[in-house]
Amino acid sequence: MKTSKAELRSGRENTLAQSTIKRMQWLCGEYERVKRKLHPQFCFVTEFYNFHNLKRQNFIKFYNRYKVSRNTLDLLPQKRGPKYRTRRTLAFIEHKVLDLRAKGLNRFEINHDLKPLLHLSTPCPATIYNICKRYGVNRLTPKMQEKKRRIIKERAGQLGHIDCHYLPKGIIENDDKRYYLVGLIDNKTAAAWVEVTTDITSLSVMFASMKMLNLFKLEFEVNFEEIITDNGAEFGGGVKDRKNLQHNPFARMLIELNIRHRFTRPYRPQTNGKIERLWRTIQNDLLHEMVFDSLDHLKNEVFEYMTYYNYARPHQSNLGKTPSHMLNKNIT
Repeated sequence: MKTSKAELRSGRENTLAQSTIKRMQWLCGEYERVKRKLHPQFCFVTEFYNFHNLKRQNFIKFYNRYKVSRNTLDLLPQKRGPKYRTRRTLAFIEHKVLDLRAKGLNRFEINHDLKPLLHLSTPCPATIYNICKRYGVNRLTPKMQEKKRRIIKERAGQLGHIDCHYLPKGIIENDDKRYYLVGLIDNKTAAAWVEVTTDITSLSVMFASMKMLNLFKLEFEVNFEEIITDNGAEFGGGVKDRKNLQHNPFARMLIELNIRHRFTRPYRPQTNGKIERLWRTIQNDLLHEMVFDSLDHLKNEVFEYMTYYNYARPHQSNLGKTPSHMLNKNIT
């Protein structure tokens, strides 16, 4: 009897999986011997990683997962998509939570009332709290704010925040290079965009910023009047005489575009807090525990996430509205 191609392929995959499991089990045993200072060849785990050509970030993830579950299948590669694609609660459940919250119920009472209706789909109290927080109803009595210390603009484009973010090494499979994100966020609407760069020299940051400014102009019809950055050298912050800023590519670009350039107070990142918060959101939603196949894969995922961020993700500072809703723009 002839064997089909599908059966042959399945057999090869099973053999490869078993070989991978055996090798990873052996490596876990070797790693534990190194940690206990009992290995005859390696004194430090760095030597162990280098000898076996292992990425610490990847190996530790597999090792910790296997150590907890003791399931050998956890030693096999298990790619997952970015968190933001699967974490969202269904819209009709969110509406029911908000309706009950409007009646003054707390998260535990909402959970109790939804159980007879939703059964296994009932969100837990922590999820209910996050839904309420996302729509700005986690506090029935609004918290007092120190408005004098907040930078709040009246319309889109009055002020934009630009910053650079370091990505961890090893975020791309078999690539030891460090990559960076350059981001721009509008102060009023929280509309944002991010570009991936291979360095953060002033020239690279200038080109990335120019691309983002053009995107805001074409996609959102927003022209920025003012840009605020930290005092990094890529933005011209190291120039003592501000008259010489025209020799910095980024600062010169803003001069040519007739955009005023402001700097934050030294050692006070809170002044640029909106984009600092954007980095934390991207880290939690997209980058956490992710390893990308290539630089193009990373760029595509960032592009898809920023589209989701602007058009589908409710923003807390916008009282649960998306940035595109604040700009009165919709996907066509």
